[in-house]
Amino acid sequence: MLRILSFSVHRHINHARFLHSSARMESKVAVVLSGSGVFDGSEVHESSAVLVHLSRGKADISIFAPDINQMHVIDHSKGEPSGETRNVLAESARIARGNISPLTSLSASDYDAVIFPGGFGAAKNLSTFATEGPSLTVNPDVERVIQDFQKAKKPIGLCCIAPVLAAKVIPGCEVTVGQEQEEGGKWPYAGTAGAIKELGATHVPKNVTISFS
Repeated sequence: MLRILSFSVHRHINHARFLHSSARMESKVAVVLSGSGVFDGSEVHESSAVLVHLSRGKADISIFAPDINQMHVIDHSKGEPSGETRNVLAESARIARGNISPLTSLSASDYDAVIFPGGFGAAKNLSTFATEGPSLTVNPDVERVIQDFQKAKKPIGLCCIAPVLAAKVIPGCEVTVGQEQEEGGKWPYAGTAGAIKELGATHVPKNVTISFS
């Protein structure tokens, strides 16, 4: 059975029950970030929610990010590109409080699960979904990590827009980005379910539920 868990967590944690039950056994969980900031990196609230919940469950957490430049840098006060150049690993270290490793060092054999928080960084830095849609390419190390965890039959958690990564590298998998069309029809949700289907994966509509039992 393919164990991919998609989270529609632009409104925090869905499938929290999985995180709680896995962490209770003091699982080793890898978290892969894509920068720092919703518009050009990892969504900070989502990343923090995942890390806090895993910590409360006493999971052994390690944080990783690719050592590459961001696609671009957004001035979040204006919502516009700033013209700067920033490194994904260095920016992700802000969320990780410096305790971070390059994604090249992540091996599925060392961990019980991997989680990818959302944010536009998943579509801009971990892949080219933001600019190429269903024709996206995925960062080679991101692709390797997802495929290795899948082959090892270990859980893969994907938040918000990140399920498109699995849809690309594991054809035929089942994922969700919430509903087929998000309220208001704004990117990245508008059309994402269709892109997932075009990639050969199955999109499963889900409502947001929160459970800590």
